[in-house]
Amino acid sequence: MTRARPGDVWLVDLGLAAKVRPCLVLSDYPADDELALVVIIPHTTAVRGNRWEFNIPKAFLKAGVFHLQQIQSVPMVRLQKKLGELTAAELQQLRSGLCQLLNLT
Repeated sequence: MTRARPGDVWLVDLGLAAKVRPCLVLSDYPADDELALVVIIPHTTAVRGNRWEFNIPKAFLKAGVFHLQQIQSVPMVRLQKKLGELTAAELQQLRSGLCQLLNLT
């Protein structure tokens, strides 16, 4: 299996209600002594137009947004397939928004 890296977009099984959807990986691949989890932000096509939605158009995604308020950790086994990745500039823009959401700035 390809190792998930920050900035990668994977198809992730989020459970019965949430379905399988594209998700942005935020965290590094876990070390051997860590839980086998990665932190992700789901991509959604249900756009509400609020400040925590990040529209980053990619050919491998349907029209939609990454919703920062849905940040979560998921087991590595739920990552199904790598779809693509964000550029360094796109990932930095999204991280800046995440810092605002979490009051880290």
